[in-house]
Amino acid sequence: MNPLPRNPAPAPDFAELYGRAPEGEWAAPGRVNLIGEHTDYNLGFVLPIALPQTVRVEAARRDDGLLRVWSAQGRGPVAELRVADLVPGSVPDWTAYPAGVVWALREAGHEVGGADLRLDSDVPSGAGLSSSAALECAVATAYADLHGLGLAASDLALLAQRAENAFVGVPCGIMDQMASMCCRPGAALFLDSRDLSTRQVPVDLAGAGLALLVLDTRVKHDLGDGAYAALRAGCERAAELLGLPALRSLQPVGLAAALAGLPAELAPLVRHVVTENARVEAAVAHLDAGRLAALGPILTAGHASLRDDFRISCPETDLAVDAAVAAGALGARMTGGGFGGSVIALVDAAEAERIAAEVTAAFRSAGYAEPRTLTAVPAEGARRLR
Repeated sequence: MNPLPRNPAPAPDFAELYGRAPEGEWAAPGRVNLIGEHTDYNLGFVLPIALPQTVRVEAARRDDGLLRVWSAQGRGPVAELRVADLVPGSVPDWTAYPAGVVWALREAGHEVGGADLRLDSDVPSGAGLSSSAALECAVATAYADLHGLGLAASDLALLAQRAENAFVGVPCGIMDQMASMCCRPGAALFLDSRDLSTRQVPVDLAGAGLALLVLDTRVKHDLGDGAYAALRAGCERAAELLGLPALRSLQPVGLAAALAGLPAELAPLVRHVVTENARVEAAVAHLDAGRLAALGPILTAGHASLRDDFRISCPETDLAVDAAVAAGALGARMTGGGFGGSVIALVDAAEAERIAAEVTAAFRSAGYAEPRTLTAVPAEGARRLR
């Protein structure tokens, strides 16, 4: 399910839609995960950055129990939902994301009602850049501000995750929502998913003469189609067989013995999670020491693990990684939940345009749609704009 489908035509403003002015505007960003894929629901480590691209919501409260939602990407009529009728499974389209946030807030005991919402976004949808979490976190931030809830960013992230897990039906971990809520400019968010402790790790790409390319393969992924849930279930089953609360508890020193006792279909999942956690810790150590170029091999090793152990890559993402590295990238990997989406490539800034062009040429030669390219700059998390 792509939360905010695209439409290039001119859009009506809030007053044209609802006949009044909004009470404010809020934004929450998409994210790129530097390293730490499919580790969050195993209570492990992740290292995302927020993107400058955001989902923005203009909002005004209503006192009649109606939630009215409109997207500048999808257009069409204003969707109208009754807040009191919101239950998991009751909203079949993209409006489940904002509706799920309202439901989660109410389920948590917050007395919030209806609202008029106008949504706009420049986060590519279906590209593995977490447009859904950005949408959830923008709405959660707006509601919390409008109703004076005084909730911490991590609390809002948990509520947004609950909306996606229980209302939308995608069993995602907490990384995307925490990244959208808690990231800061110029830094990566080192998140321990077990206790939600965080540390802002400086990422001065420009100062190191580097750039982080995001190559959107245009292969759309839908984490609600069951494949993601099957991977999570496999990891949880492996932890149960190993007598662990989560795979996070398995250390590299015990990996070989653990793998020997697991069913063949589960062992690769465990190997990925344990080695990926180690890659996150190594990446943080390099960033702390100012060795940004040393992230390159970590990215490429992470992609190999996702491709070979988790098996969630596809020909387009593999080609993007291989072509970027062949063109001179320091490292590259698929980012996001998998089954398509985007690849990140760490490159010398002076070579970024050439490397992007070579990846595009490789796609053209293979008969694939040309990838969209943007440069990731560590940006601000969710906030009020006006």
